[in-house]
Amino acid sequence: MWADLLQFAANYEIKLAADSPSLFEQYYRILVDANKRFNLTSITEPQEVLIKHFLDSLMLLSLFPLQAEKILDVGSGAGLPGVPLKIARPRLFLTLLDSLQKRVKFLQQLTKQLQLDQVECYHGRAENLAQKDPWRENYDFVLARAVARLNVLTELCLPFVRVGGYFVAYKGPEGERELQEAEYAITELGGEKGKIWHYELPQKMGIRTLLVIKKIKSTPIKYPRKAGLPSKRPLVKP
Repeated sequence: MWADLLQFAANYEIKLAADSPSLFEQYYRILVDANKRFNLTSITEPQEVLIKHFLDSLMLLSLFPLQAEKILDVGSGAGLPGVPLKIARPRLFLTLLDSLQKRVKFLQQLTKQLQLDQVECYHGRAENLAQKDPWRENYDFVLARAVARLNVLTELCLPFVRVGGYFVAYKGPEGERELQEAEYAITELGGEKGKIWHYELPQKMGIRTLLVIKKIKSTPIKYPRKAGLPSKRPLVKP
């Protein structure tokens, strides 16, 4: 079954190494075992994990031929989308960030067991770390999947992106509406109008959206605001 991932990915012009299915199978087993102790995902059936989690995470490779870029995965949780991308492109420099210590411990164990190098796992809040060196404006790509609405995510993520880099949000079928809602925040934080890519997962497992925002100028130093404010008071046009 795990070998099916090679063909699924190829259908979206994503090339995977022949040995990658075994790593994804190992990832799955580690994930479902840890999920018995604390909640990481409500999706645990193998085929659903393969498509809804792993293949979905890889979809960024349909848009960008990643090789050795610096990637930050904000609110990584179960390691998605960062770990599948690292398995697919081993030369990436990956940083996994989560606000819960137990999830960070899981990510540390996961990446160690999968023998992934050039991966760092951090416990912290984006609002705090994005104000500090070497975090601020230091990444080629900053990714977030199922964390918050885009007008909140933009403030949490875009300050980490270097000028010329990208913030990419993984969303469901309503992504376009969120992009419209976040237009002011995107401009205010140094991004340009986002681009949208809709795709349908195999076996009728859902329609998804990637929202891609390019950083064209530095984020004003006052952003992100202190922890909790972005979600309580999302940026809106005055």
